[in-house]
Amino acid sequence: MFGWFAKASQARYNLIVQSDPLWQAFTSVVTWDIPCRAPEGCLTGTKRSEVFVNLTNLLLFVLFFGVILFLHELGHYLVAKAFKIKVEEFGFGFPPRLARLGKFQETEFTLNWIPFGAFVRLSGENDPNIPGGFGNAKPLARIAVLLGGPIMNLATGVVLFSLIFNQVGVPDYTKVLISSVSAGSPAETSGLQAGDIVLRINQTPIDSTATLSALIQANKGTEIEIAVQRGSETVITRAVPRVNPPPNEGSLGIAMTNPLVKTSWINTIPLSFQATYAQAREIFEMPGRLIRNEIPKEQARVVGPVGIYSMFNEARTMDEENSTSTNPFDTTFTLRLMAVITVALGLTNLFPIPAVDGGRIVFILPELLFRKRIPPKYENFVHMVGFVTLIVLMFYITAQDIINPIQIP
Repeated sequence: MFGWFAKASQARYNLIVQSDPLWQAFTSVVTWDIPCRAPEGCLTGTKRSEVFVNLTNLLLFVLFFGVILFLHELGHYLVAKAFKIKVEEFGFGFPPRLARLGKFQETEFTLNWIPFGAFVRLSGENDPNIPGGFGNAKPLARIAVLLGGPIMNLATGVVLFSLIFNQVGVPDYTKVLISSVSAGSPAETSGLQAGDIVLRINQTPIDSTATLSALIQANKGTEIEIAVQRGSETVITRAVPRVNPPPNEGSLGIAMTNPLVKTSWINTIPLSFQATYAQAREIFEMPGRLIRNEIPKEQARVVGPVGIYSMFNEARTMDEENSTSTNPFDTTFTLRLMAVITVALGLTNLFPIPAVDGGRIVFILPELLFRKRIPPKYENFVHMVGFVTLIVLMFYITAQDIINPIQIP
């Protein structure tokens, strides 16, 4: 019942260390050279491959989506147990029920026919008169239980970003890498190349992007000596930074970043928190940026499971296509998308929308602040209306995703 903002025509998801297009045009497919002897004709190898790949991606998507929804509900479950709130059922998938898996304490664990998520049924969820139930718990305990799911999703986002950084490395802020060189710039004329690591300008060692930028600005119109590391060699060249460079170009004509270095998993955690925070901030800022026309409306839309699957399928395809790439970022598209979706799920559940966690927290705040509880019948009615509205909205979004699929360049 949740939608996510996606920049459909650009579909760019940025990490802290490097901004790059998540989606690129992709048309080639893997072919199978299998002879067909059926008189009525067969699927070509390409079509068989497409069917197989799409089916595999669909199963992986259902599994992934089910896992993040399961973790969300697990967060609710663990916090409820911590506050001694009875949990009547923990369901894998959605009803109707397929099988009863067993019982632990008062909680019945079930397997259900619709394998797209999970749910937790708390005792007394809408009735404050049931001892040991959710509605009978103290306000702070109920808020904590409601926050458990979103916090679990955000924590999962941190873990996924950590896996990404563990795979691609973390930035070495003491070194400066030339990521691109503008055509016709002093840098190109001097022979500087993308991938060079700047060692020094004149006799000043370069230990940060700020140091390099300051030296370039201080030497506009003056020839400078540039020493760079290119592979295992040290290359020395000269250039004259421009006093009046063209628009969107620097005086030297380079784009700079920090090189990535492999590190231990523990060292990726701080950067993973930063990446999760940056993604959360982008989601919160997206509506305001749309209102201010900073993002064209045709480049942003709310998408549902069908639209997200399209992006997931494209990410999987690109990861497989780039499996031989030397750039470690080229095989992390799926992980990055998973991290973005996980963070988005956690945040959208915190929005003050009836029927979701944030909306339920709003109804608890008056009780916490004024010691006066909103009558359950009114709260239940609002949540029921909100739930129906969300279901209708989800059907509408899904229909839009089918009729007008997102375009991924």
